[in-house]
Amino acid sequence: MAGGVLAVLLLMTGCTGNGEATGPTQQTPSRSAPSVSPSSTSPLAVESAPGVSLSSRPATPTSLAPGELIALNQNLIGAAWDNDVAQARQLIAAGADVNYEDETEQSAFLIAASEGYLELLDLTLRNGADVHARDSYNGTALIRAAERGHADVVRRLLETDVNVDHVNNPGWTALHEAIILGDGSPRYVETVQLLVDGGADVRLPSQRDGLTPLQHATSRGFQDIAAILRNAAEQ
Repeated sequence: MAGGVLAVLLLMTGCTGNGEATGPTQQTPSRSAPSVSPSSTSPLAVESAPGVSLSSRPATPTSLAPGELIALNQNLIGAAWDNDVAQARQLIAAGADVNYEDETEQSAFLIAASEGYLELLDLTLRNGADVHARDSYNGTALIRAAERGHADVVRRLLETDVNVDHVNNPGWTALHEAIILGDGSPRYVETVQLLVDGGADVRLPSQRDGLTPLQHATSRGFQDIAAILRNAAEQ
């Protein structure tokens, strides 16, 4: 029974029975993109890979065998990279887990944050996304979005209880990354303003070099960002 349900779903979503998407998977060449294509990993490899997690979810409408659930989760990762919200919605409805992480510690939720896919992000949040989830850099979705200057995603995540001052392995918070890894353009200015308004500690130094966000902004000539930080520090 479950096998028949999955076969129908895979036909609807344009995927093969071994968990591979029929179309190419988009990946952004950055630190958040996985080193291998989600569709190139076999279900068995994903099942045994370190860092893979399946969070508890409510019972799905049908009973799925372990291999079928892994295939659904793999396909959800592929749909997330493609920003295919319609396919992601179908897979989630069939039982795919938005918190499932592949061998590169990517989940549909974390991918949506780093790539700036706001509609997909909302879909994952409505379906139990763990806002405290960490990537391979021990970074949160908020840090990933701030690094890319995705102000709309940052705004949405700040509506949750995500830790705005979480420090990742490089020793940076979301505010640090928006300045150190940003380019000072308007989208980064907006991102910094949102983080400051969201309670980010403007005096917290980077654990890597001991410099404050204001010192980093000043050294890079980001005058608008520096003004935001000075104003916040004086209040």
